[in-house]
Amino acid sequence: MLKIYCEQFDFAALERAFDGETESDCNLAAEIVIVDEEEIRRLNSETRGVDAVTDVLSYPSLDNIRGVTLKKADFPADVDEEGNLFLGSIAICKKRAEEQAEEFGHGYLREVNYLACHGLWHLLGYDHMTDEEKAVMREREEKVMAKAGLTR
Repeated sequence: MLKIYCEQFDFAALERAFDGETESDCNLAAEIVIVDEEEIRRLNSETRGVDAVTDVLSYPSLDNIRGVTLKKADFPADVDEEGNLFLGSIAICKKRAEEQAEEFGHGYLREVNYLACHGLWHLLGYDHMTDEEKAVMREREEKVMAKAGLTR
């Protein structure tokens, strides 16, 4: 089970859709914050050296976990106060999500969930630096979004 901590949105459908997508012996958790353009630019600049607004940034807590069965005992320092294995944090830019929702012709809620899904796959060790990686990540994103009932 995945628990998403977010004060601004309820990601219950996305949490349920991630069930069975990764193997673990414990519940998993992630934090999502919705930020303005100034904050996402600051984060992007400070953590990636890119002075630009972006749509989503992911900050994984765990390394080398793509496709690995996650065991609580392997990451004792990353277990939160509720006993969940903490995967990391995601920042989503509200304005970019609004713009992209309009650009792609779907609602803001769908776009925020897509960006959250995208960020969660990054936390789980997936990337899109090569065409092959991108294809794998897009397939996983579309599967989860369909399970959540958030298709285009």
